Amino acid sequence: MIARSKKGSCPSQLCLALCAFELALLGDVSRAAPMDDQDYYLQEISNRDHYYSFPYPGEELFPFTEQPGEEGPIRAAETEEHPGFKPSRKELKPKKSNKKGKSILETPPDCPPLGLETLKITDFQLHASTAKRYGLGAHRGRLNIQAGVNENDFYDGAWCAGRNDPYQWIEVDARRLTKFTGVITQGRNSLWSSNWVTSYRVLVSNDSHAWTAVRNESGDVIFEGNSEKEIPVLNMLPVPLVARYIRINPRSWFEEGSICMRLEILGCPLPDPNNYYHRRNEMTTTDNLDFKHHNYKEMRQLMKTVNKMCPNITRIYNIGKSNQGLKLYAVEISDNPGEHEVGEPEFRYIAGAHGNEVLGRELILLLMQFMCQEYLAGNPRIVHLIEDTRIHLLPSVNPDGYDKAYKAGSELGGWSLGRWTQDGIDINNNFPDLNSLLWESEDQKKSKKKVPNHHIPIPDWYLSENATVAVETRAIIAWMEKIPFVLGGNLQGGELVVAYPYDMVRSMWKTQDYTPTPDDHVFRWLAYSYASTHRLMTDARRRACHTEDFQKEDGTVNGASWHTVAGSINDFSYLHTNCFELSIYVGCDKYPHESELPEEWENNRESLIVFMEQVHRGIKGIVKDVHGKGIPNAVISVEGVNHDIRTGADGDYWRLLNPGEYMVSVKAEGYTAATKTCEVGYDMGATQCDFTISKTNLARIKEIMKKFGKQPISLSVRRLRQRARQWRQQR
Repeated sequence: MIARSKKGSCPSQLCLALCAFELALLGDVSRAAPMDDQDYYLQEISNRDHYYSFPYPGEELFPFTEQPGEEGPIRAAETEEHPGFKPSRKELKPKKSNKKGKSILETPPDCPPLGLETLKITDFQLHASTAKRYGLGAHRGRLNIQAGVNENDFYDGAWCAGRNDPYQWIEVDARRLTKFTGVITQGRNSLWSSNWVTSYRVLVSNDSHAWTAVRNESGDVIFEGNSEKEIPVLNMLPVPLVARYIRINPRSWFEEGSICMRLEILGCPLPDPNNYYHRRNEMTTTDNLDFKHHNYKEMRQLMKTVNKMCPNITRIYNIGKSNQGLKLYAVEISDNPGEHEVGEPEFRYIAGAHGNEVLGRELILLLMQFMCQEYLAGNPRIVHLIEDTRIHLLPSVNPDGYDKAYKAGSELGGWSLGRWTQDGIDINNNFPDLNSLLWESEDQKKSKKKVPNHHIPIPDWYLSENATVAVETRAIIAWMEKIPFVLGGNLQGGELVVAYPYDMVRSMWKTQDYTPTPDDHVFRWLAYSYASTHRLMTDARRRACHTEDFQKEDGTVNGASWHTVAGSINDFSYLHTNCFELSIYVGCDKYPHESELPEEWENNRESLIVFMEQVHRGIKGIVKDVHGKGIPNAVISVEGVNHDIRTGADGDYWRLLNPGEYMVSVKAEGYTAATKTCEVGYDMGATQCDFTISKTNLARIKEIMKKFGKQPISLSVRRLRQRARQWRQQR
């Protein structure tokens, strides 16, 4: 037992010896086991300088290790310059730009993003020295985060420091040892102000108390930041650093603004078998699919590969060309590809209307691979879906825009690079505004020009060559008119929600207002069918992507209540064709890193399949004449629903409805109308509801007269001739 002094402390020489002995023991323990097998906490306390100590294969030890005669690790507070310090241009490290036209994906950084943009990094892992207000706190310092229109206290567009001085910082806790390789920064997203950081330092730590700056031969490295607020800037660290915490310390900022930034950190988490929490939450997939970003040529090759694997159920075709002449390729999956089978509904998924929203494109490519593999494996669910449905998959509506985003790379395109077509058009909102035509007709009941509640014709002005319509939009419209689609989903990005029509508010004085279609109950179910089977959309613990929390509607939203849009693809599809279309926003990150694709596939796989299966909900049938011939263009009406549909060329139809009992009527020119009760059950599978109708007497007379080369005389003409004859006889 060690003797102590009366004050309760050991003699100074004995204490020093004891401390040395304990450190020796720690050193022996740390050397006794491989790094991966050590206790995580022991690594933390025994290896203060481990971001110097553990080289990777092929890497040299960190060259800035303390040398004899040099000072030890310097804490951040001991290295701060005068508050008025602004580094000169010579102190700034120049940015490394890519070769012109070369994708960053061809020479990717060693490590992927940690996940500030994808929300893998939680709000609790972000800390800052100060914040201007809550809405500008560290939790808002995420790459590409968007501010609300009002930029209020809760949803602003960056982290902004409470003071403008070089003592400010924002910090990320990776919660495990991580090899940090780079930093990506942006300024503040704002309609009303301009704020960004023009230079910064990077510091790392194991315990968030002792910090060491990234250094080179001349001292602390000052990284060049942003020159405007939206374009991301990537800076790679001179040498990868292994630590748990990383801190960004702004050194200069836009003179007319303040310290505000959004960021992403590139890093590789190190293996840690003792950390059960991380192992339990790591997402893996068992599907053997091609998880990568595909450029145009690779996308085409992948389609060919799928077609070669499953030639009996797939067909590749194109619906037109882009502004730059790239073909808009689609893949059909059906047991009888190339033909419309009577009684079989047609479904479509499209993606890439905004070229930079890449996740939807890759999900469709993964879906076609998955369905081919599962069909060959005899998966009864997939076999049944393919045999009873004609499925069309169009992964890239805007290949020109995608090419721009692809060349910038998954983290460096910002929020909008590649969104529009080559001629600057937003395809998603480039369709005819048929809502206004319908609502004006309904509001003016005495109007001579009556607009039907379905299959509203496209206005003449839109069809003119001078109209501002993208060639891609015209190709989609022709495709929609050619094939009798019943249900469709357009995959988008930047949010995690399913939006259903109407997308346009009825009142011209409002920008947000719930505007339901006559089939609102059906659309809400369709939206919920996708959202409820997605791994994250209805998770109450999930953080909002940007400014909107869609949890109150279970991950769904009426488009017009979110933000009004005229000429959307959803509204046009509903009012001009029989197809019910919804917008499916599949992720907060429009262009996730390649390493995120397996997890995103797992998030969306079940939802993609379930949504396709909804095409078999409601009623279906064939409208025939007494001779058994299908009657095209017959109008199908459901009592209580002010929206009709029409039969296809073979007389077949599909009407999406929720479970219940409905009075269904059919009418066609020259035929007698008919009505019957059709009941929709809760089990999957549409209820068969066929009609046989006969021609009217007038139609029969016209048919007979036409057959014998004579035209029927109208009744009014007969009466006039009879009166003239009687008048002559009376004279």
